[in-house]
Amino acid sequence: MTSIQFGELVKNHRKALGMNQADLALVAGTGVRFISDLENGKRTCELGKALRVLENLGIDPSFKQRGER
Repeated sequence: MTSIQFGELVKNHRKALGMNQADLALVAGTGVRFISDLENGKRTCELGKALRVLENLGIDPSFKQRGER
């Protein structure tokens, strides 16, 4: 998954939940700028915050080695 794809995943789930970026930033404990950067695929976004955003969107980041199912 690329940073662009990650951002699209976040944006699509946020919108599906009827949230705006400010709503998500509030519940995830980040700034709106961070959410914007994340959704736009900024490659240097902090991993811990990005994982917290996924958690607040109800997304399980199933980390698997390539070739695993």
